[in-house]
Amino acid sequence: MRKVIFQMMISLDGFFEGPNSDISWHKVDEEFNNYAIGFLNEVDTLLFGRLTYELMQGYWPTPGAIKNDPIVAEKMNSLSKIVFSKTLSNAVWNNTRLVRKNIANEVLALKQKPGKDMAIFGSSNLALTFIKHGLIDEYRVFVSPLVLGKGKTLFSGIKDRLNLKLLDVSVFNSGNVLLYYQPGQQVHQSS
Repeated sequence: MRKVIFQMMISLDGFFEGPNSDISWHKVDEEFNNYAIGFLNEVDTLLFGRLTYELMQGYWPTPGAIKNDPIVAEKMNSLSKIVFSKTLSNAVWNNTRLVRKNIANEVLALKQKPGKDMAIFGSSNLALTFIKHGLIDEYRVFVSPLVLGKGKTLFSGIKDRLNLKLLDVSVFNSGNVLLYYQPGQQVHQSS
C-alpha cells in the first residue's frame, strides 16, 4: 500500500512560518536540495492544500526556478499533483487534479492504487485534516536551528494527543535536523 508522507520545516520553537507567513528563514542549501531530489524520486504524487498549491504553482514553473534549481523544478513540474480545495476554481499547474470533497475517501482510494508514495509539503491545514482521518503514514519534520519567537505552530488545531514513534534522524551540515516519525496509537481526549 502506498504511504502518505507529510514533510515540514519548523523552527526550534515549533513554528512552521513566522509572522506574515514568512518562511525566508528556511535553511535550504545544496545538501538540502540533494535530500529533496532523493525524496522526490521516492514519490509519484504531491498533495497540496490551496495556499501551498498557489505558492508552489507560482514558483516552480517560472524561468527563475527552472534556472536556479533545474532538477527539483523538473520533478515538481512533472509529478502528478492533487490540490484539495473547496474554494479554488481550477488547477492549471501541469499534471494537477482538483479535489473538492470526500478527501478521506479520495486518499484511501489513492493508497490502494499501485505506485510510489505520496507527499504533502507544507499545507498545514490539509495535514490537520489528514491527521484527523488517520491518513498520514510518516512524518518528516525538519527542525531548523533558530528560534522565531512567534508565528504559526505546526500542529495548531490538533485537539487529541498524537503519539509518534521515532524511526530515524538525519543531521545536516546547516544545522537542520530531520526527524522521521511513524504515527502511533491516537489517544482521544475530552474537549
